[in-house]
Amino acid sequence: MSVKLFIPGPIAVSPSTYAAMARPMIGHRSGEFVNLYQSMQPKLQALFGTKDPVYLSTSSAWGVMEGAVNNVCRRKVLNCMCGAFSDKWNDVSLRGGHEAGKLQVEWGQPIEPEALEKALKADSYDAVTIIHNETSCGMMNPLPQLMEVLKRFPEVISIVDTVSSFSTLPIPKDELGIDILITGSQKALALPPGLALISVSERALKRASEQKNRGYYFDLLEFQANHEKGMTPSTPCVALIFALDAKLQEIEAEGIQNRYKRHAENNALVHAWVKAQGFELFPKPGYASVSLSCVKNTREIDIPKLNKILREEYEMVIDGGYGKLKGKTFRISNMGDETSATMKELLDNLTNIIARIA
Repeated sequence: MSVKLFIPGPIAVSPSTYAAMARPMIGHRSGEFVNLYQSMQPKLQALFGTKDPVYLSTSSAWGVMEGAVNNVCRRKVLNCMCGAFSDKWNDVSLRGGHEAGKLQVEWGQPIEPEALEKALKADSYDAVTIIHNETSCGMMNPLPQLMEVLKRFPEVISIVDTVSSFSTLPIPKDELGIDILITGSQKALALPPGLALISVSERALKRASEQKNRGYYFDLLEFQANHEKGMTPSTPCVALIFALDAKLQEIEAEGIQNRYKRHAENNALVHAWVKAQGFELFPKPGYASVSLSCVKNTREIDIPKLNKILREEYEMVIDGGYGKLKGKTFRISNMGDETSATMKELLDNLTNIIARIA
């Protein structure tokens, strides 16, 4: 049975994307690959809002997230922690042998600019990690305001995870002053998992050049050296890059502003449904994600039962809550290729099931 995913990721992949992955294979050191790689750069740079290169890594985003810390942290990294994945970045930093401080708030609460400034003043940090959209609790941090704070700390290299927000709303890397911007394939880009995209400032590359133990697979200087030749450092998953190429063409055809508008409208549909059904959003008001909704299970619905019926009768599935929020919340994705029609279909199905089991 084919089940459509409305979970926070991986999300549903279109037939046209699968078709793109079935293109005849090419060598990753061939002229065809160089042409493909270079032809995607302007479209990627437009999405990232940058004049810097966009590197491609056949890995999960966590690969380049860990690698970024290894490349730029000389003294101590500040991990901004507001959910499961931003919390994990602290563990990753420590396992890499780095000194790491915590700026920690409760899940669903944002990182406040004033708190970030206070933390940076209190210690000799030279790197900071921020997750823009904390998927575990459906909370979006105030990235523009946080980046304004970081502009006052020129020694601090910013590493920002936009895995579940990228291409759902504008994230102008250069304008905001982000040093390292990271995303992955399996969220709003609606591609299969396994591809990470990363754009790096000249300032971050300079810092990396001063680091002795960058490793190889995620060495930013290796990415840059190969980028200049239209290649990747290691053998990439060419099929995923074919899929990315096709997706970039789809985004260009739709128009990026139309894409942002579609995601906002889909998100608003879910939020209206949440209110109409007597539920509440989990994150602090004003900080809800635009790509997914984390909903408090205020009606104490049997979420596993709901999802079982949704899967068996409608061939769809939502998420039953992550980590310590499992059962206390549920999450609905509205990102990727979803439209108002597909979202309304899901929400109607959920309404029917809840009426039966509540």
